[in-house]
Amino acid sequence: MTKTRTILLIVAVLAAGGGAAWYFAKPETNAAGKKGQMPPPVPVKLAKAVVRDMPLRLEITGRTEAYEAVTLKSRVDGQVQSVTFTEGQHVRQGDVLLRLDPADFQARLNQMEANLAKSQAQLAKARADVERYIALRAKGFVSEEKVSEMRTAAAATESAAMADTAAVELARLQLSYATIKAPFVGVVGAKLVFPGTAVKVNETTLAVVNRVRPLYVGFAVPEKYLPQLQAGMRSERKSMQAAVSLPGNGAAWEGAVRFLDNGVDVATGTIQLKAVVPNEDEKLAPGQFVNVSLVLDTLKDAVVIPAEAVQQGAEGSFLFVAKEDGTVEMRKIRIASVQKQLAIVAEGLAGSETVVTEGQLRLTAGARIKPADAPEGKPDKSGAPGKPN
Repeated sequence: MTKTRTILLIVAVLAAGGGAAWYFAKPETNAAGKKGQMPPPVPVKLAKAVVRDMPLRLEITGRTEAYEAVTLKSRVDGQVQSVTFTEGQHVRQGDVLLRLDPADFQARLNQMEANLAKSQAQLAKARADVERYIALRAKGFVSEEKVSEMRTAAAATESAAMADTAAVELARLQLSYATIKAPFVGVVGAKLVFPGTAVKVNETTLAVVNRVRPLYVGFAVPEKYLPQLQAGMRSERKSMQAAVSLPGNGAAWEGAVRFLDNGVDVATGTIQLKAVVPNEDEKLAPGQFVNVSLVLDTLKDAVVIPAEAVQQGAEGSFLFVAKEDGTVEMRKIRIASVQKQLAIVAEGLAGSETVVTEGQLRLTAGARIKPADAPEGKPDKSGAPGKPN
């Protein structure tokens, strides 16, 4: 019995030892198997960097302004007699827009003309008296002193006549001010006064006239572009051009930049410019927001890539460059400009290099990649998982 029990105990110990050896050996085998497996390549989209001339274009927002704008106010006190324009009417220079009641001004003119007529009659008599007294002095009937006195009286009368002439001219001007005319070709706005409205000199707004052909487009550009702006404005070959378009509208207009402000706005760090748009079709109106595209310069032999290839990190812009061995390299770059879904690389990338444009979230430095549209298991000749798009 004791011998049998001893044999069973030995068998149990051997079985336990074999199980323990198998248990501890299994993780090592699994770990070795896992360690030997390579992670699958990450499917990505690729694009090659190209070298070409690229315009340095600014996309900014501007606002249209009337080429000329005037708020009409009366130069005399009075009362509106009639409003002769239609709201929104196109007017020519000199067209009558409003009339004030001219009765007071006409009466004042008549009074001034009567005073002038009286002064002119007195002047004629004074001059005749001078001639008569000169003749009497020649005969010895009057003294030289009397002749001088008559000449002084005639001069005073002449001065009074000149003052009355000026008063007549002033009254005539005030009468003309009762008729308000369009100062230039343009479009008149809404009616702001009506017949019977009392008008105060240089205070009551009568109407607003805007000249819309041509039209100004005002916009602000960051001050860092000031050297390019100054060079473009001084160019004798061709004036700087701006493309103007309405948001969400395909229509566009070309305008020459005619105005560069004489100082930078310290509050915003921008400088104001204005372009002149012909606006012959009058599709633009003063006060509209518009998109302005301005070409400042042309960058020669610029390295251009799709904008989606550029990533932003804590240390700035970077991207993933595809290598010949089918892996990627993370590389810092400096962007000169981004326009119309294209990025211009100033530093960090050479022409003809291939960059990742989609799938960057799964990538790290040295990760294996394959083009997203490449067949499975068919690498290219260079050993990379696939050819770039």
